[in-house]
Amino acid sequence: MMLNLKNTAKNPLHSAINSSGMNMGTITKLQNASRQDDRFVYAMLETGEEGITNVMADERRIKFGSNEVQHQKAPKWYAQLLTAFANPFIYILLIIAFVSFVIDVWLPSVEERDFKTVVVVSIMVLVSALLRFVQEYRSNTAAEKLKSMVKTTATVCRKFVGKKETPIGELVPGDIVYLSAGDMIPADCRIMQSKDLFVSESMLTGEALPVEKSHFPIRDADKKQPTELNNICFMGTNVISGSAIAVIVATGSYTFFGSISKSIIGERPETSFDKGINKVSFLLIRFMLVMVPLIFLINGLLKGDWAEALLFAIAVAVGLTPEMLPMIVTANLAKGAVNMSKHKVIVKRLNSIQNIGAMDVLCTDKTGTLTIDKIVLEKHLNVFGIEDDEVLKWAYLNSFHQTGLKNLMDKAVLEHVDLHDYLKVEEQYLKVDEIPFDFGRRRMSVVLRKHNGKHLLICKGAVEEMLELCTNAFNPGDDRSLHIENDTVVPMDDTMRSIVLNTSKKMNQEGLRVLLVAIREFDGAHPLTYSVEDENQMTLTGFIGFLDPAKPSSKPAIEALQKLGVGVKVLTGDNETVTRKICGDVGIPVQHIINGSELEKISDEELLQQIDEVSVFAKLSPLQKVRVVKALRSKGYTVGFVGDGINDAAALKEADVGISVDTAVDITKESADIILLEKDLMVLRKGVIYGRRTFGNIIKYIKMTASSNFGNMFSMVGASAFLPFLPMLPIHLLIQNLLYDISQISIPWDEMDKEFLEKPKKWDANGVSKFMLFIGPISSVFDFATFAVMYFVFKANAPEHQTLFQTGWFVEGLISQTLIIHMIRTRKVPFVQSWATAPVVALTTLIMVIGVILPFSPFAAALKMQSLPLAYFPWLIGILFTYCLATQVVKNWFIKKFNTWL
Repeated sequence: MMLNLKNTAKNPLHSAINSSGMNMGTITKLQNASRQDDRFVYAMLETGEEGITNVMADERRIKFGSNEVQHQKAPKWYAQLLTAFANPFIYILLIIAFVSFVIDVWLPSVEERDFKTVVVVSIMVLVSALLRFVQEYRSNTAAEKLKSMVKTTATVCRKFVGKKETPIGELVPGDIVYLSAGDMIPADCRIMQSKDLFVSESMLTGEALPVEKSHFPIRDADKKQPTELNNICFMGTNVISGSAIAVIVATGSYTFFGSISKSIIGERPETSFDKGINKVSFLLIRFMLVMVPLIFLINGLLKGDWAEALLFAIAVAVGLTPEMLPMIVTANLAKGAVNMSKHKVIVKRLNSIQNIGAMDVLCTDKTGTLTIDKIVLEKHLNVFGIEDDEVLKWAYLNSFHQTGLKNLMDKAVLEHVDLHDYLKVEEQYLKVDEIPFDFGRRRMSVVLRKHNGKHLLICKGAVEEMLELCTNAFNPGDDRSLHIENDTVVPMDDTMRSIVLNTSKKMNQEGLRVLLVAIREFDGAHPLTYSVEDENQMTLTGFIGFLDPAKPSSKPAIEALQKLGVGVKVLTGDNETVTRKICGDVGIPVQHIINGSELEKISDEELLQQIDEVSVFAKLSPLQKVRVVKALRSKGYTVGFVGDGINDAAALKEADVGISVDTAVDITKESADIILLEKDLMVLRKGVIYGRRTFGNIIKYIKMTASSNFGNMFSMVGASAFLPFLPMLPIHLLIQNLLYDISQISIPWDEMDKEFLEKPKKWDANGVSKFMLFIGPISSVFDFATFAVMYFVFKANAPEHQTLFQTGWFVEGLISQTLIIHMIRTRKVPFVQSWATAPVVALTTLIMVIGVILPFSPFAAALKMQSLPLAYFPWLIGILFTYCLATQVVKNWFIKKFNTWL
């Protein structure tokens, strides 16, 4: 059963949330309830053993709100559609479309109206925004389908009514609830009575093993973290075994769960992708805001035709605007999302694909991510610390014959089913009695009658409690049968006690939870009823050690991520001993560990100084995880976070890319950007590769467009200054820009050089600026060479010959722009060391062919072009060849100087 999370909480938290992620008033209330005896707890909550009345419950529901947690759902489709248009370049294109509409459509007479610019720009805007909307809408829909929110009830006792199944949402502070195995804790409760109660809190703390809970007061509760109060149960956790009667202390938004839920409602922080794309976008926008007015003034002053100068400036603005950037970005991200979906990954937010490629630190929880999320019997050792199968046999007989719901450790023992038939557990051992577990003794025993009529008591329990009751120890023999008479018995003296304690300590340091197994034999004359008093003078047989072990795939996955330049840090609610063991098994170097209590004592500045050296943070509360993520981001890291518990939700939202699984609690899936259908870090390696490939193809487009446009603007300014006519008509600029953009549509299908994928990549506006300044002017040099050829060789130097000049530059400009795609897409020598993929080669070739044919086509006159003389083409080939050669030379110099390319 899972909690029904709805956005219906009426009563917001009024107090601050502390580092544990809880409302301060709730913490004090829980601590007070934990510290007091029963009658004071009832008095504090104005209730009693019979509960409150229905009238009182209604009054408290009005005061405290429904027992439901705030819940953030995906936006409505129309909100997602509007968000898809939220892009600075789309805003510019919309402004350009509006200005063009006014000048070309609204002001001119009917017969002079020209819709070309408006239509072309509008198509670009719609294609880009709709692509983004469709992909993100589909991803959000898929993520919503993963959720399985189920309404559930709790057994509540109210005065004058008695016990009754009541919807969880109707519970209030002061209600008395009955808990048993399999129940979900419906609110934050103080246990009043309990029997063998074990509760799984892994969704809150990351601890794989269930926590023992009892009803005894904790006098120093005000000095403990809420999750350390073992007479308090938290909303959303589950009862594994045992039973209890509890009184509700806090409900809804006032609970541990509710406080975390409220902390993640609202806007996400700006991610690495958002910051990077905005910096690059505004760099290009500033460049455009300088160049467009300059070209308008030069042409207006020199030509005297201000209306034509304005139209030309608008066309230049369209040419300068990387209008395909939103579409190229979206197409790249969408393609990455499709590829990842084939590997059981749902991408909820497209931007997260680039973020995962830029990620250089991955923060992960431990339980279920690095481990298999299942307790296994890792070791069974005799008293001398030697692996011994006979100890396992004793433990198996104990676990098999105990009644009631088996805990996780019993289940781990019973997985050794091969022992069942070997030992003939039902034929040769008849159960006589059982002494059940309780918190005072911390052990349990079964009594079996053997085939010879003697009774055998087998006891397992906590180390310290068991040692006090053992007078002897022995090596269990030859591992073939359960010998007692033939085994050597060793007195439990100080030496043996020291050996046992040292072995236990060593096993604890390896992250194992250790139990001792001991036996005692009685003759058949003993009464059939056994008691706690019979658990003495026992003979210790050995140790059994349990662990949630590392996944087999974790170590190769960690190694693969480290090879890709992604550092891994573990942020867990589990203890540091267990975490150290798992980190060692999966290959995460443990240089230094900081636990939650230590983290509380250090300032943010101290944390920033230490954080690079710390690979493990243990015993963390939810908002301590957030603090660590914030510290990493403030140092410039792009942070990924993997988690699936309530305690991970806030950190998932704070990270640049939050990663969860479909089995996670709903609130965690809502905070995530990426949802894995299979909890395996190896999937993330593929995600990193896809992310870097996606980023590489996006940055290709930006650098191609930025450098090409920068070079074109130099050429425009120069040509406008000395030519008695426009160097190119607005329609020529629009057609050239449209064809060039079409040639770049294939970029999402291009590959990246292997070297590019080996390290994290981030947005770098300064890098784009350098690229534009150094590479852009190269094209201007060869544009001016084309001008010289047209002006001096073909005598296109007067207004009556401007069509020939404009057509010649149109063809050279389009082909050089298209060729630059191949020059810039790799740091290697294009067509020799590195070839583009077939779609890129095919589309760029097609566009170049169209550019050459267009002046000879029937459309030439309508586009104000003319046929070019055949003598022009040798000049064109020479200019283009020299242009490619010069670009490669400058590219090599650029790479040596700045040690970067894409």
